[in-house]
Amino acid sequence: MDVVWIEKKAQQPAPVVLTPALLGSLKVSKIFKDNTQIITSLDFDDTGTKCVTSAQDESLHVYDCVTGKLDKTLFSKKYGVHLARFTHRSTNVVYASTKEDDTLRYLSLHDNKYIRYFRGHEKKVVALEMSPLDDQFLAGSEDAVRLWDLRSPNCQGAVSIVGTPAVAFDPSGMVFAVCLGSTLRLYDVKSFDQGPFKIAEVGQSLGVNTSLIEATQLEFSTDGKNILVTTASEAHYIVDAFEATTRFRLVGHYTYSNEVFQSGGEASWTPDGKCVVSGSRDGGIYVWDIAKATMDAAAVAAVSGSSGTLNNGLGGSGLGGSGAGNSSSNSSNSLNGAGNGSSGSLLGQHGELRPFKTLKGHGVPSHIVAFNPKYLMMVSGSTELAFWEPDPNYVGMDALNDFSKGRH
Repeated sequence: MDVVWIEKKAQQPAPVVLTPALLGSLKVSKIFKDNTQIITSLDFDDTGTKCVTSAQDESLHVYDCVTGKLDKTLFSKKYGVHLARFTHRSTNVVYASTKEDDTLRYLSLHDNKYIRYFRGHEKKVVALEMSPLDDQFLAGSEDAVRLWDLRSPNCQGAVSIVGTPAVAFDPSGMVFAVCLGSTLRLYDVKSFDQGPFKIAEVGQSLGVNTSLIEATQLEFSTDGKNILVTTASEAHYIVDAFEATTRFRLVGHYTYSNEVFQSGGEASWTPDGKCVVSGSRDGGIYVWDIAKATMDAAAVAAVSGSSGTLNNGLGGSGLGGSGAGNSSSNSSNSLNGAGNGSSGSLLGQHGELRPFKTLKGHGVPSHIVAFNPKYLMMVSGSTELAFWEPDPNYVGMDALNDFSKGRH
């Protein structure tokens, strides 16, 4: 008799859905006190296993997100360090200088040696982002946004500007965005020298006084449909990446507008692109449910016959002038019955959205926050760094353990 071997394919665990309830269960699992001054940037490598920070004490710290331990400490005392970003290799970073000159430095973390220098910026670099597609990266200073390639010391092209830019690549790496103040511009990477293919004013479609908006960071959602515009003022904004109209105005947190230091990394998308987390001056982490608010806005639009943004369709004359700062009064006109869930009555007129959860962790302002792209963890920073993980008592931790191993 012939024996027939049947090979069974190992079953992968079902993906864990990052629900509002699960986000609400996040707690600080570990705090690192390795810095003497404020952490100014943090970034994850492509695998989610490493996290790198830069700080005003001119240090680079690399953390292992799996073991929860400090992996390496390096210093850049001569040149300073800011906006440290992993390349597509977890052993290399590129970062901006804060002293001597405005050169960008490409560093090997393995042996603490510079691989290449990128010279050309004549003013302080305030924005730096790697392309998700290849070895290109954007760097924005107060005189130009430049496109670089890790393989060459020569600038690949530049867009002249006046002001403090925020920059971001979309998930495809084929489009990048630049925001100056409230003016958002979208460029095709292959033909950006021909100018932007879309220009819009952040907040304008909601009736906001755009002169009060100063973007500090941009981030596309993972599906490429929305852009998070972070500001140091009273609100962050969600912009439709295709129409460039502003969909929501995120309020309810305590802002940094009166503080000298602003990281630009105050807010971040969750990996599924459904929620936004933000640091706050009171030390809390605020969470907004964008997916639920989008459904609520669509329901209201269907009933009222208005567009997808919640502006004049809900009454009122807009948020121009001093009214733009009156979050409490605007939020009172909320959409009771706009839907059940985490946003519920939190979605108000003019696209104003309040957080459904505040996570308490830092006793000092949480200047910077980011969600790990692969593991179910969040990191926030001030002068100390905090790792956040779900409450072990939360139902479904078996599945969470699988998720934390990168199976999703």
